[in-house]
Amino acid sequence: MTDKWPINAVKQYLIEKGIKPSVQRIAVMTYLLEHRTHPTVDEIYLELQDKIPTLSKTTVYNTLKLLGDKKAIVNVTIDERMVHYDGYTQRHAHFLCQSCGKIFDIPLEKDVEFPKTEATKGFTDIDTQVYHKGYCPDCLKKENNEH
Repeated sequence: MTDKWPINAVKQYLIEKGIKPSVQRIAVMTYLLEHRTHPTVDEIYLELQDKIPTLSKTTVYNTLKLLGDKKAIVNVTIDERMVHYDGYTQRHAHFLCQSCGKIFDIPLEKDVEFPKTEATKGFTDIDTQVYHKGYCPDCLKKENNEH
């Protein structure tokens, strides 16, 4: 499922985040907004290289770093092997299927609050990521059909 994002809306989003829009930045941000698949640097690069022949993997990496630093995207580190990227920045959790490797957005019923205890006194929480790991419905169905 992909939603089309008008280029002007993507430009405006980047400007609001303090990012100067460029062809490459707009392309990467648009891809993340339109594809909620939590892609890696390589996946984004492979998808965009035909559309932007001058695009390099380094440019994609640097763009993702800038977008992450400016909180325009979320760096998803649920998979220990590589970082994935998410253009959906609203509060939500992630679920990694241990079988197929897909990452899914999971709604949070309520915000996860930083514990206020004597042990956390003096700490300032700036980000909380909620990750779950297990098996998605499709993989469970396949597993049950095989037995």
